Amino acid sequence: MIRRLLLALLWCTLGGGGLVSGETTTDLEDGFDIAGIDDVPARRGVEHPPWFKSSFLDLREDLREAVAHGKQGLIVYFGQPDCAYCQALLEVNWGRERDIVAYTRRHFDVVAIDIWGSREVIDMEGRVLAEREFAVREGTHFTPSLIFYDADGREALRLRGYYPPYKFRAALEYVVDGFYRQESLRDYLARADPPPKFEVGGLNEQAFFDPPPHALCRSRIPAARPLVVFFEQRECHACDILHSDPLQDGETRALLQRFQVVQLDMWAQTPVITPSGERTTARRWAEDLQLFYAPTLVFFDEGGQEVFRLDSVARLYRLRNTLRYVLAKGYREAPLQRWQEDRQQYKSGLHETRETPSRLPESRRGL
Repeated sequence: MIRRLLLALLWCTLGGGGLVSGETTTDLEDGFDIAGIDDVPARRGVEHPPWFKSSFLDLREDLREAVAHGKQGLIVYFGQPDCAYCQALLEVNWGRERDIVAYTRRHFDVVAIDIWGSREVIDMEGRVLAEREFAVREGTHFTPSLIFYDADGREALRLRGYYPPYKFRAALEYVVDGFYRQESLRDYLARADPPPKFEVGGLNEQAFFDPPPHALCRSRIPAARPLVVFFEQRECHACDILHSDPLQDGETRALLQRFQVVQLDMWAQTPVITPSGERTTARRWAEDLQLFYAPTLVFFDEGGQEVFRLDSVARLYRLRNTLRYVLAKGYREAPLQRWQEDRQQYKSGLHETRETPSRLPESRRGL
């Protein structure tokens, strides 16, 4: 309760009171409990809200029309019909959260891109490419992905994956009030919702986390396994959900055994030697990486290069597929969801299977 009061006070102080209303709904993360997301692959038929812009996908023209109607800019939404996280964004954040819907419509037009679509898109530089090509170029590893463009056509913010209403409201404010011009989203959120100063509760412990000291250097002598660093924080509902379900899954634990796995408090002064050999602290490293969501999983290859990060809500199937993607070095081939689709098509070519109307193979679209 104190944290929410501090957030509301900061919003009013910054002049961004547009989202501070008495209409907030009931949930643990200010509108929605992420434990309610079931990302089992299934036919969902996610539909766009009727207020999304009907567009010919000339993004320059869409932006001009938005500005002409007094709006701040344009949001390009990358989604797919069978995505549980798209469903959460459209039905919760842009559905039942009426203040978020009103605020978004007041300040932005929203244009939808199907990451598997074939319609032609004209981007902000005038280049023409198919929706699916545009999605690959923009690195939409996770759906939903959002790109916010300001009135001048400059990218103001990029979000990959689903964020609960509490975080999503703050991201909207961050762009609308122009804070993207002067500070990172991480710094903005830290001012609005500062990390706890007292150890009310520790981090969730797991037997597979390497104990300190955290000497993670692998730039001179490559390691035998890739590395995944869990950046978490105390009093973190999303962290609790990650540990209570996905990380208790036997297959997930078996995949994690093939990694070196480290857990860090992203606000702590814990000493760390990074994979590149830099001596720093967990807090400073998280700041350098511009992490703003907990938990965030950052993946490094055997030579210490960051190859991927999972910095949005992730339930069991998204986590599993991310681990497989990194282990198979799929990032060298294609964005995650395109890699999953190619993998499924290859399997289907070897052994044709019949899909039920309600479920899809795990590696198929929607994750």
